[in-house]
Amino acid sequence: MNKREIGKKYEEIAASYLEEYGFVVLAKNFRCRQGEVDLIGIHDNCLVFVEVKYRKSAVSGEPEEAVSPSKQRKICLVSDYYRMGHPEDGGRQIRYDVVAISGDRISWYRNAFPYGSGRKYAW
Repeated sequence: MNKREIGKKYEEIAASYLEEYGFVVLAKNFRCRQGEVDLIGIHDNCLVFVEVKYRKSAVSGEPEEAVSPSKQRKICLVSDYYRMGHPEDGGRQIRYDVVAISGDRISWYRNAFPYGSGRKYAW
């Protein structure tokens, strides 16, 4: 399997995991000029943008550590673009989550970073 296929596999695993907790997936791999977001959905009446990160093991660091400040800024830009095209979701609060998969362990970080942050992680 190449990297794209591996990423897609773990994004599907993450989507299934989130759905078990009431997350409603609206879009997968949403792309625009500003970048890409792995999952977009509704959870607890929030419009949620989710970055999925996978690592086979923690040898090269925890997967959530790979959501760098620059990646966070890109996700926020993509969220702006998405919301412009989907005004029906305009009344919802926005949340940025990270799903980290390391081996068989799945961690869901809700509200992992604030809008436009570029700050260090919430984990």
